[in-house]
Amino acid sequence: MESPRIIAAVARTVRDVAIAEELAQDALVAALEQWPRDGVPDNPGAWLMATARHRAVDLIRRRENYARKLQEIGRDLETTAPPEEPSALRDPDDIDDDLLRLVFTACHPILSPEARIALTLRLLGGLTTPEIARAFLVPEPTVAQRIVRAKRTLATKNVAFEVPYGPDREARLGSVLDVIYLIFNEGYAATAGDDWLRPGLCEDALRLARVLSALMPKEPEVHGLTALLEFQASRAAARTGPSGEPVLLEDQDRRRWNRMLIARGIKALGRADATATGAPGPYALQAAIAACHAHAYTYEDTDWRTIATLYGLLSVRSPSPVVELNRAVAVSMTDGPRAALDIVDAIAAEPALRDYHLLPSVRGDLLARLGRTEQARAEFARAAELTRNEREREMLRRRATETR
Repeated sequence: MESPRIIAAVARTVRDVAIAEELAQDALVAALEQWPRDGVPDNPGAWLMATARHRAVDLIRRRENYARKLQEIGRDLETTAPPEEPSALRDPDDIDDDLLRLVFTACHPILSPEARIALTLRLLGGLTTPEIARAFLVPEPTVAQRIVRAKRTLATKNVAFEVPYGPDREARLGSVLDVIYLIFNEGYAATAGDDWLRPGLCEDALRLARVLSALMPKEPEVHGLTALLEFQASRAAARTGPSGEPVLLEDQDRRRWNRMLIARGIKALGRADATATGAPGPYALQAAIAACHAHAYTYEDTDWRTIATLYGLLSVRSPSPVVELNRAVAVSMTDGPRAALDIVDAIAAEPALRDYHLLPSVRGDLLARLGRTEQARAEFARAAELTRNEREREMLRRRATETR
């Protein structure tokens, strides 16, 4: 939980995200060694932060291949705390948040879009390389190379740890929104591990989206993303059962949906509509889809026709096989499973979906509704083999067993 904050704060001082990540790891190792013996300090976060700064001095002294500027910073850290910029001198358009500062730095245009997102997910979200690969639907070695090269590029190009202004900020905004969205998604439905939800990631992503929304009140897609995350977060309490097992949308107790978050989502979506000067962007469209679910007090009340239409618009605005797969689900509720199965079969050969467990999961559901139970069971079993989340695997195996 503390790791991204330590990395962000230390990076602001040493101006190198790779070194900052190493210092944060050193501090965490020190905690694992000392806390069992000495007890957990009253303020663990402050202890970790101070330890990371002290380690910076030791590490800089040990390694002669560090740049001269980092040696100077290390000597300064030994005797003085980093000076705080007087509030009166701060730019009113600045972002007073180290985590967001780290996001914008990692999303520098000298990096490819894929590298920007992968690096920030690693540093800010604390995601592992396999988790990021799953989010990208690309091989793990590819993600690992992107992260290593991105760190090296930021260091060799001496990229400043700062928030850009004007056109530079606009140029990085798309990647920043994508990063926040992917971090939330990993918390909303974990790609691997024993837990279906990782609430900490959802909270961090939602907080970042809200801060960004306040910073950029005239950006419709910022409000669209914020609305989407508010709506999705509102369902969190109903998405797992007593033992942590996943609960599908149609089976959720909607009385457990957080109406305050839904109200916030409606307000943010209104701001996205009010600030838009043209057709809605991808995040605003996804938020509108989420709003349809939020407005339905029962699963049967869902306006699937509007949802299918919105997915059609989204497939034009931001085409991808995953969007088409989601559109197929909506179409199945309006035009029946046969029409939806045609859509799914049309994208089944897409390389990005080859190992995507939700493809056979959706296909299994459609086949079951068509009475083709043997094929449905096989699809659910295949989906269970593809997922690396234990809770999801149990649910898919159960669906395979219960399909009759």
